[in-house]
Amino acid sequence: MADPRLRRHDLAVVGAGPAGRALAHRAARAGLDVALIDRAPHRPWRATYSAWTDELPTWLDPGAVEHAVPSIAVYSPGRHRIDRGYSVLSETFVDTLTLDDVTVVAGTAGHVAADRVELADGPPVVAATVVDARGAMSTAGPAQTAYGVFLPAAAAEPLLDGDHAVLMDWRSEHGWAGGQPSFLYVVPVSAGRVLVEETCLAGDPAIGVGDLRTRLHRRLARSGVDVGGYESDDAIERVHFALTAGGARPWEHRPTTHGAAGGLMHPATGYSVASSLRWTDTVVEALVGGHDVGEALWPTGARGVHALRRRGLNALLQLDGPSTVAFFDAFFAMPPERQRAYLSGRDDLSGVMAAMMTMAWFARPRLGLRVARGATALPRW
Repeated sequence: MADPRLRRHDLAVVGAGPAGRALAHRAARAGLDVALIDRAPHRPWRATYSAWTDELPTWLDPGAVEHAVPSIAVYSPGRHRIDRGYSVLSETFVDTLTLDDVTVVAGTAGHVAADRVELADGPPVVAATVVDARGAMSTAGPAQTAYGVFLPAAAAEPLLDGDHAVLMDWRSEHGWAGGQPSFLYVVPVSAGRVLVEETCLAGDPAIGVGDLRTRLHRRLARSGVDVGGYESDDAIERVHFALTAGGARPWEHRPTTHGAAGGLMHPATGYSVASSLRWTDTVVEALVGGHDVGEALWPTGARGVHALRRRGLNALLQLDGPSTVAFFDAFFAMPPERQRAYLSGRDDLSGVMAAMMTMAWFARPRLGLRVARGATALPRW
């Protein structure tokens, strides 16, 4: 029997993470001949993926969502309630992205070209279009880091203090004087389990995961929670990834990239999964219609938003601890539509511009000036 990898597929996707698997799944559903290449295509993905509920595509299987809350709080240090649904995807959500009609190739990709993937351990895979979705493989440049522990719901109750979930708790007894700030993230991941995570949103360099573990222990001890008793190997989450993996001009990547490495990660928040899922059908529609995938993924508005968000990250990196807290206090005091535009409007250039201008208005004059200076400076990465 002939090796199926020697036939010319319509699409070859490199990388079976959430973005790559979603693309292979949807493209096959659209009737395309798809190959999915990964050195361990069926490995489990244990990371905790979360998203604003309204960002998730309607085609996603309901079983992909493990837990959802109708609102979420921010403390900066005063309390802001965000009346916007927030969802946590299940640990096995990639399994809902079935590969029944996909040729799955277990192999290590070497050279990846626009129409061909060379394998280190087998014959090449040839396709009319190749999309690289291997994720953010580099940790160079500004990064997000975190250390988290999964607690029983009863143990985490004092940290929620009546809220459904806490997106950011910037309160600190030391006010972060002289050091990088971090916040506490408290989100139920199931009916009886809560992730509590100390997070460095963005740093260059970022706070080390070990330091965040120390901060988490100290913070929770002040709330009467002894987290040490819950730190088994399967109850810990460590996070470290680059925020700018897609580069300044991801639309110029050849072959086309998709997901975190393709510029679909929000450079100022680190969120990428919902955006990758949501824009998957745009890629599929371009393939079916014979259009350029990169052009479809990156219309003019999306290119402008990408540039503005990178400048937003640049501004954030210039702030000290107290100014960072004041920044988010101003951000979450803005009207909800302005918040939503900056967080989720990937191709809404006018909305993101309006959000950034409104942010400067809501911030204290000196802070607003510092943010504006950072946003107008050209990022070095």
